[in-house]
Amino acid sequence: MLTDAFGREVTDIRISVTKRCNFGCVYCHDEGLGPVARPRTPHGEEMTPAEVERIVRVAREFGIRSVKFTGGEPLVRLDLEEIVGRTVAQIPDVSLTSNGSMLEGRAEALRDAGLKRVNVSVDSIDPEQFRSIRKGSLGPVLRGIREALRVGLKPVKLNMVVFRPTLGNIPRMIDYVGQTEGLKLQLIQFMPELVTHPEWMVDIESVKRWLEANASRVLVRDMHHRRVYLFREAEVEVVDPVYNPEFCANCHRLRVTHKGELKGCLNRNDDLVPTRGLDDDALRAAFRRVITTRVPYYGGLLTSFPRRLPVPHGAPVPTFELGA
Repeated sequence: MLTDAFGREVTDIRISVTKRCNFGCVYCHDEGLGPVARPRTPHGEEMTPAEVERIVRVAREFGIRSVKFTGGEPLVRLDLEEIVGRTVAQIPDVSLTSNGSMLEGRAEALRDAGLKRVNVSVDSIDPEQFRSIRKGSLGPVLRGIREALRVGLKPVKLNMVVFRPTLGNIPRMIDYVGQTEGLKLQLIQFMPELVTHPEWMVDIESVKRWLEANASRVLVRDMHHRRVYLFREAEVEVVDPVYNPEFCANCHRLRVTHKGELKGCLNRNDDLVPTRGLDDDALRAAFRRVITTRVPYYGGLLTSFPRRLPVPHGAPVPTFELGA
């Protein structure tokens, strides 16, 4: 297993298999490749299943233990089941992030191919608000979630981006998750550096204090030292990388673009290492290069940024209205 100059081991890899998407989410950052003016426009740059398999095979040689497929929307690829099957033959722990709109008809085949888990992006369970944010229909997404649970792709994590339009949805989303066994909720901090509209940001520390004040129990995960808030039957986690050097210091992820470029950080596009056309030895050298030169975005590449205040355990909830 390789480590970078900051002592961070790389244990998992996130692979974008496409830029294409059938939704048009207002906050989309397209896995760090920049805003997409026309997210539904197809293109021919995508890696083949064999190319994905080779990258995963070499990743396994360096001790990488898990793979997550992303997009765009991965399910626009009709060969995703083949990609999953080829990947599982190399690294068994394979998961998927999806908008869920096409999951209902393919969840079982994906499970049969070896997929273990799925994350589904859901910012609201109100159909009209969902459409205004994601430019798609909520009904197929909810059916896809139910089918994923039925076939055993558990846990199904619901990814909810926390920004001004969704802030007031948090209590209802917690209730929704708590009503169904196998669901978990991830609150994802809006990233203004990847998408414009800094005015959409909310005070994520206040959100965390609200969660802590209302949760029945609080745990801390090893990964990123993230807190997990338990609300009776609901499990809620906050993913808050913005201005957070601790998050970056605990990052163990390598990324691959849909064109097969290795990259060490979601926020950067100046660290891309192409792999197409390389033989296996050159591909191994590319892995070594991108891993050993990784730099934490906050606290490494950027050393001057707004200070985040810590949230002490048991801190009183501030004057804060989720719906405000």
